[in-house]
Amino acid sequence: MKLTGAKALVKSLEEEGVEILFGIPGGVMLPVFDALNDSKIRKILTRHEQGAAHAADGYARVTGRVGVCMATSGPGATNLVTGIANSYMDSIPMVAITGQVATNLIGTDAFQEADTTGITMPIVKHNYLIKDPADIADVVQEAFYIARTGRPGPVLIDLPVDVSRGELEYRRREQPLLRGYKPTIKGHKKQIRMAARAILESRSPVIYVGGGVINSGASLELKKLAEGNKIFVTHTLMGKGAFPESHRLSLGMLGMHGTRCSNYAICETDLIVAVGARFDDRITGKLSEFAPKATVVHIDIDPAEISKNVRAHIPIVGDCKQVLRELNLAIKEMSAEVASPDRREWSTLVLDWKKKYPLIYDKGSGLKPQYVVEKIYEVTKGNAIVCTEVGQNQMWAAQFYRMEKPRRFVSSGGLGTMGFGFPASIGAQLGCPKDLVFDIAGDGSFQMTMQEMATAVLEGTPVKVAILNNGYLGMVRQWQQLFYDRTYACTCLQREQNSPDFVALAEAFGAKGIRVEDPDMVEAAIVEAIEADCPVLMDFRVEPEENVYPMVAPGAPLYDMIGDMLYPVEKIHPEKAEEPFL
Repeated sequence: MKLTGAKALVKSLEEEGVEILFGIPGGVMLPVFDALNDSKIRKILTRHEQGAAHAADGYARVTGRVGVCMATSGPGATNLVTGIANSYMDSIPMVAITGQVATNLIGTDAFQEADTTGITMPIVKHNYLIKDPADIADVVQEAFYIARTGRPGPVLIDLPVDVSRGELEYRRREQPLLRGYKPTIKGHKKQIRMAARAILESRSPVIYVGGGVINSGASLELKKLAEGNKIFVTHTLMGKGAFPESHRLSLGMLGMHGTRCSNYAICETDLIVAVGARFDDRITGKLSEFAPKATVVHIDIDPAEISKNVRAHIPIVGDCKQVLRELNLAIKEMSAEVASPDRREWSTLVLDWKKKYPLIYDKGSGLKPQYVVEKIYEVTKGNAIVCTEVGQNQMWAAQFYRMEKPRRFVSSGGLGTMGFGFPASIGAQLGCPKDLVFDIAGDGSFQMTMQEMATAVLEGTPVKVAILNNGYLGMVRQWQQLFYDRTYACTCLQREQNSPDFVALAEAFGAKGIRVEDPDMVEAAIVEAIEADCPVLMDFRVEPEENVYPMVAPGAPLYDMIGDMLYPVEKIHPEKAEEPFL
């Protein structure tokens, strides 16, 4: 059948099962948006292209499907860049479609021209500049396949306006032809058996999981590995929810703001089973002192991550779900022939750390941000989808809102993008319309994309925003307090007056606003917000100089955690582990 390029693009999106796309039109995208007008695909008009990318990202995280965003050429495309980079760092499947000037104008500095494929090349799995309308169907099919397979990530399609206006005979292949792209799914059997033996022979193993477990849907296989072998589990920010945090074997989050028990356990373990994680700097601390006693099993679908930061003694390239399934079988087969050591001493030690070093805070005067997160957890019974901004609010959410299931915690991990959480919560709500969605925010982060409140109101997405309003760029202020002698350079957001008035702001957009200054008002405000069938912004006026603890200073080893009066500074070298480790 004969179609225009724009109609072929829309038909291809429909055949990929796209239900929702986020974006803003512009001159060179008019043919595409005109064709979309006749499509059943739901079009979400965001108020900024960055919001479109973050919303597509949030949608992808909670649904497991490919998120789609769209923008015009030049500034529209460049405004998507932060969101594309964010999804790339966190391995989120997304297809971004950008308009481009006509092919005969490319390279002439035409109005609203930008080298979009050149700009985005380092932050995508792949990108395309389509120059022939006949290529549209194949490119869309390939883009979605690349985005969702292997290690997921964003793919960009740049579409010149003359290509979208051109005509083609539409046809679609049964499957994409990508001879040079073949992700390794099955792990090497010999390596899997080596890992199984290492697990059976270990006295003090720890499983360390990242977002790859969630991307591959491997939570049940992970739970079977942990419970079947009585192995403690710690996770990254991206791995939150991969293993139930209420479980006796859960140690919580690892790293810079991780739990003391998880950091201590990594310092003392003799075997790390890393699954779908990449040993980034926020997890390892000082690399030369990371897990000095441990043999490392590293399971990841991306071979580039194996031994990139921490040497893998037993590398296994493959899909986490497939590899864990095979690993569980190998352990079962080998258990009769391998004598396992007694792990009771290790279990007693780690459980003692959990009891001795819980996540706590000073509940003295004023409204504490940790208390707000705890109350959100209690009122929602841990069943909400929680999105976060970036900074202190993000860490408090990670620490005090426990997750039992995957795809319920949505946060910018690798790029650390302020302004991510609110548009991501809109995408999450659209992806899971029957679920309760919270955005736990900071006043600094929220102001970066707060214009998307108009999107939330007009699209009928009843997201609940809890701003932990301390009047600062909180995490930067915390570092200035600890490492720069309390020189708060350019981190105070409010100065002599409280600006903005978030309640008035919410009401100006047509949302509901609630201000909370007293701890006794917190629970009632959360309940009121949940009962409201509209977006709600809760302005919690929290203590301005509250800090996130425990904390490992940049470049310090994991055993060297700093804190306030509740967390006295401790310097315990893991090789001198008699006290307090043993």
